[in-house]
Amino acid sequence: MNFTSENIELFVKVLDTGSFSAAARALNRVPSAVSMGIANIEAELGLQLFERTPRKVIPTASALALAPQARIISEQLKQLSKHAYELSLGLESTLKIGVVSDVNNQKLLQSIDKLASKYPLLNIEIITAPQDDILHLLYSEQITICLAGSGQHIKMQEHLQLVSMEVVVATISANHALMNQAVHPIYIEDLVNVRQIVVASSALDIADLRSVIAASYWRTNDLQTAIDMVEIGLGWGNFPYSLVKSHIDDGRLIQIDFKNTYNQLSVPIYLIWLKDKALPKASRELIELIRQSLNEHNDSLSNSNTL
Repeated sequence: MNFTSENIELFVKVLDTGSFSAAARALNRVPSAVSMGIANIEAELGLQLFERTPRKVIPTASALALAPQARIISEQLKQLSKHAYELSLGLESTLKIGVVSDVNNQKLLQSIDKLASKYPLLNIEIITAPQDDILHLLYSEQITICLAGSGQHIKMQEHLQLVSMEVVVATISANHALMNQAVHPIYIEDLVNVRQIVVASSALDIADLRSVIAASYWRTNDLQTAIDMVEIGLGWGNFPYSLVKSHIDDGRLIQIDFKNTYNQLSVPIYLIWLKDKALPKASRELIELIRQSLNEHNDSLSNSNTL
């Protein structure tokens, strides 16, 4: 016998309700149609699935053996039908998101988790790369939306939704020659002559040079590689504090102490999408989830300040 979506639903509903009449009410059928449907399934399988009693039906050992897989298939069929309906309402088949490699992505991932709970069959693709590469993918329409730091100038073509504020700090290895030779704290301009490790595109020029201080710098397109390079003493680097705090706490990196300025730069992190491109359904809902999260965070801060 080939199971169909209809007889799987019928079988599971009788299992769940315990009677033909209750299953009939749930399926908007007459009890005789349900009873006949189960009898037809039993005849085709050559198995008795239920023992009939005057008040209820009792699943046999064979029915209980088939039940787990039948429930899985029934749930998958429900999800498939729901997903097809959502696609008809404008849900994209794949949500492509770009994430700049040296920003903290936790708030975005938390919102993606909520989105995936609502749309379990939605395919989500996350591409991680340096900022210039991610913006290139956005403008070439290879991704729909991206998580990135603010550029030097806000572009008229872009919509922005704040996700978080990131603090960037200058770090160096305790084994670096600068830490052994210089008088501490140092002036920030002393870093001009010390090699800098920069997370940047391997193919594109760096569009925003505000974070590049040193006259000489090496680049890598991977944040963890950049941190490893600084830890081993190849240079110093500007990194998000939230992503290197553990490295600083255990002494693998040192947050440089400056005489003439604070060693922290606040950088807004945004979701960015293009104004002239209509966003599909999941993208819009992801933005709304981020907004809700931001509002809840602000409300929590407001309540704690009031207390």
